Amino acid sequence: MLHADLGASLYKTWSAEQQRDEIAKLVEGYRAGLPVLILCRMTEAIAGSRKRAREILHELMTPEERQEAAGRETGEARALVLDFLR
Repeated sequence: MLHADLGASLYKTWSAEQQRDEIAKLVEGYRAGLPVLILCRMTEAIAGSRKRAREILHELMTPEERQEAAGRETGEARALVLDFLR
């Protein structure tokens, strides 16, 4: 069964440390080939907000990685990724 909230109700029960650890695993997945759009959407679901997701991604990714990731996307996907990584 596919859940539209991507597990957000479960992630709300996690501590900030647990959320950050899971997002760190997603960043490692991105470095291994996970599409950046999936990274961004899952990070937002785990973090609970786009603002918190952005903060965590900025902690875990270098400026070069963020710039490269945003440069790979086009159109609406690029705008969304830029919102997370700028």
